[in-house]
Amino acid sequence: MSQPQPQALQDTNGYLQRILRARVYDVAIESPLDLAPNLSARLGNRVLLKREDLQPVFSFKLRGAYNRMAGLSAAELDRGVIAASAGNHAQGVALAAQRLGCRAVIVMPLTTPEMKVKAVAARGAEVVLHGDNYDDACSEATRLAAERKLSFIHPFDDPDVIAGQGTIGLEILRQCSTPPDAIYVAVGGGGLIAGIAAYVKALWPQVEIVGVEPTDADAMTRSLACGSRVRLEQVGLFADGVAVREVGRHTFALAQRFVDRMVTVNTDAICAAIKDVFEDTRSILEPAGALAIAGMKADVQARQLIDRTLVAVACGANMNFDRLRFVAERTEIAEDREAMLAVEIPEQPGSLRRFCTLLGQRNLTEFSYRLADPSRAHIFVGVQTTGSRDEQDLIHDVRAAGFACLDLSNDELSKLHLRHMVGGRLPQAAADRELLYRFEFPERPGALMRFLTSLHPNWNISIFHYRNHGADVGRIVVGVQVPAGEQGEWDSFLDGLGYQWVDETANPAYQLFLGAVPPAGSLGNLRRQVAGGAIDAEP
Repeated sequence: MSQPQPQALQDTNGYLQRILRARVYDVAIESPLDLAPNLSARLGNRVLLKREDLQPVFSFKLRGAYNRMAGLSAAELDRGVIAASAGNHAQGVALAAQRLGCRAVIVMPLTTPEMKVKAVAARGAEVVLHGDNYDDACSEATRLAAERKLSFIHPFDDPDVIAGQGTIGLEILRQCSTPPDAIYVAVGGGGLIAGIAAYVKALWPQVEIVGVEPTDADAMTRSLACGSRVRLEQVGLFADGVAVREVGRHTFALAQRFVDRMVTVNTDAICAAIKDVFEDTRSILEPAGALAIAGMKADVQARQLIDRTLVAVACGANMNFDRLRFVAERTEIAEDREAMLAVEIPEQPGSLRRFCTLLGQRNLTEFSYRLADPSRAHIFVGVQTTGSRDEQDLIHDVRAAGFACLDLSNDELSKLHLRHMVGGRLPQAAADRELLYRFEFPERPGALMRFLTSLHPNWNISIFHYRNHGADVGRIVVGVQVPAGEQGEWDSFLDGLGYQWVDETANPAYQLFLGAVPPAGSLGNLRRQVAGGAIDAEP
């Protein structure tokens, strides 16, 4: 891989001509600049989204890759190209090679999602999986480039790549009737913000260029603060499209001159931005693709911006489907729209009903209840709120009613793990006969609360678990302690509820993990019943 030439680092003015001459539209579209009405109303500013997620490879990366490769000689194209990438740059290079009729080798980390590997291979590129991260892949790509005499296409630190990405800035100014007040850009290695900033500042220097990075991958933020490039020891991988340990030499020089400020945001803020864009566009951005929107929201709040025209570059939509559940769970907490609370209540008649009354008409996202001992029970509850004030009012009301309450909304251990682990065995001192049932009910606002208030027989509730799965049916597990002589009365109660139910008392998985005393041979019995289909999958 050739080293950048010192004169190129100084020739920042030359990027205007490079961008104007860039060859990108053989493969790229002029992406729309769309108004985001919901975001605009919430933030009190006119918010415009530059829709690079609509490109043929669902990312801006094909601009720079194609512009760089279109400048190769016939001999270089005949030998082929090589790149290192975990996804979007790889797809850009593969598409460019397909269009130019040249061979492409893409080195990707072993940890690259299968979806991205298949997308690159589908465009005819040879995929080499090597190493655990981008740095490992880049080292291998550099070695193979020398060995096979291939032209290395850098993902960001190349003047032609920067110029290709800079065409986004050209389009933004052409699409705006008047220059925007600020443009927010995701930053990884810096190629995107360097190209946009070089073009915009050459024509409208009053437009603010704001870079956005994850708090755990903030190489440009630290580098600009130090005045020299900083290499991170570790980088967070959630926003994998910007997970870069060190920004480029070219890109840093341009950022020093043209970037006005940097903003960092956490994972929860990125998840909330993905939802914001979905609500305005019905498109699902990848974490790096939503980074600029998350930074814009943080900057508006921090600086109390109002009545401005703000552009955020939605730079990619190569989202892994299996991440959507994580994104959905983290979104509500990031926006102060969900509170996660741990509550202790006395085990006495009416306590659970009294606690549920305090929740009012709020929708619940999760509700786990388990006896701790004969005198008290623990509840883990997720509650939808309308903001920080509403959350604090709820906590105040719970404590004022005499219930111990701990706010877990910002506790990483609880958000990632404990919410799925709460529960435990029925204490021996309270080990009257326990029955376990699964229920289904129509999932609509207030349905869970109606279910809770309908469960008021004389028998003690020992387990209660509910989780909102986003489906049209709510699913609940309930444990009750019913004396053997009152089984008939309990059965009559069930028949009068009007909900579908399944008796799970004999389920060996329940006995193994939740029952008072796991019987001998429970694990073997569980294995046999699962293999034989004796355990129901659905009510």
